[in-house]
Amino acid sequence: MSKPGIIQLSEFDITQKIIESLSNVCIRAVLFSIKYESKDATQIADLLKISISTVYKTLCILEDLALVEVEQFVISLEGKKIKQYRSRIGKVEITYEGLEPSLSLYPNTIVKPSH
Repeated sequence: MSKPGIIQLSEFDITQKIIESLSNVCIRAVLFSIKYESKDATQIADLLKISISTVYKTLCILEDLALVEVEQFVISLEGKKIKQYRSRIGKVEITYEGLEPSLSLYPNTIVKPSH
């Protein structure tokens, strides 16, 4: 059995997955569009002028990486439960020392508005 290369090893590294995800402009835009207040997928799509399916795919990636949370559920006029997403991240820093990247994630400390 051959020894896994650096690329195969890094596929399982969560830091690497987050860095790769944040290199995507759409993912960053979605993440930081919900930094100050929670929004549902339709609001995010309208704000960023991207398709709703792209927003849902992006939110799924961000949820898997634990970078967003469902802050609350809102019931629509049709009786559907709608998720309101909020960024768990306030700031991201990626630095490189030699070949290894270093990732620093800072919590979103924006105070949630009280209802």
